[in-house]
Parts: sequence; C-alpha cells; structure tokens
Amino acid sequence: MSQSYELKAETRERVGKGSSRELRRNGLIPAVIYGDKQAPLSIVLSTKEVTMKIHAGGFMTTVATLDVNGEKIRVLPKDYQLDPVRDFTMHVDFLRVSKGSQVSVQVPVHFENEEKSPGLKQGGTLNIVRHEVELNVSADNIPEFLTVDLSGLKIGDTVHISDVKLPAGATPVIADRDFTVATIAGRAQEVEVEEEEAEGEAEA
Repeated sequence: MSQSYELKAETRERVGKGSSRELRRNGLIPAVIYGDKQAPLSIVLSTKEVTMKIHAGGFMTTVATLDVNGEKIRVLPKDYQLDPVRDFTMHVDFLRVSKGSQVSVQVPVHFENEEKSPGLKQGGTLNIVRHEVELNVSADNIPEFLTVDLSGLKIGDTVHISDVKLPAGATPVIADRDFTVATIAGRAQEVEVEEEEAEGEAEA
C-alpha cells in the first residue's frame, strides 16, 4: 500500500465553466468529494500539488486526507482529467471513505522474474492481457500493484487471476470466470493461430 498523504483544500461556492477557468488561471483546480451517503462537496485544490501526486504514481490506489477548511476527510481518488495539450490537471473526483469501507479500484499488474521463464528465454513473448485488475477491497488495504511471478513459465502457459496473490479480503470485480492476465506466446503458436484463422476464413 502506498504512503498516505494530506492535501489542503477549500470549499468552492461558485461552479460552472467560467468559474473553473478562473480557478485554473490562479493555480487551482476544481474537484468534488462524493459518497458515504453524504451530499457531494465542491472543493478547490492546488494544481501543482495534485499534479505532482499524480505523476509520482499510485494516485488512484492511495487513500488520502483532504483538509477542507480544517475538516479532515479521508478520500480515494476515483477519476481525474488532464489537459490533452498541456498535461496539467483539470478536475478530480474523490470518493469519501470511512474506516473499513469497501471500494472497487483498478490495481496495476507488475511482472517479475522474466529471466527465469524458460518460454521467454526460448524467444517467446509476454502477452499481457490485463495491465490492471479491478478489485473489491478494503480502502485500508489497497495494494499499490499486483505481482505476477513468471518463474518457470513455458511457451503456451497462461496466468489466470487465480494464480495471482491478492490481499486478504480482496476479490476480483469479475467474479464469474477465472480470467486470463497474461500468456507466454511463441512464434510457433502464432503461426498455428494464423493458419487456423486462414482455414476458417477459407471455409467461410
């Protein structure tokens, strides 16, 4: 789990595009806090501070504390918008979380021990099907990432979600199947697949 952090914020009285543009000119961004059966709260934060947290990594999987006019509110970032041209933060959505709250969150998947995979040593390729996995997990136990150990995997082997160690109490949002996270693909396999597809098209 990433280290929690605190950001200063203030409530926002005016909303709308004109107000948002004015805020951004002053180095602030509009944001909203919602959830936990409370009314949404419009706030403003420092653009620089939030953008630094986003680029530091783990932003969407780290519970933070927002100091809103002196009131401490625990939140989990759920969405943010970046300016497509200038890459600065335009808006953030935060979900209110209390102790023991269950949340759904996209967790990045990291792969290790590629040098210990016979399939990759033989020239196979790591075919990543899911770079992130959505989990239902306690807000106090969100992993920064999930780890897949590639040791011993041969060409043709498949890593399913059941092969990945999840934090205690965490479950995949997709619960009706043991879905694929990655495969070790080889050139021979790719040729076979292409031939099968060509035969299928010929028959059609």
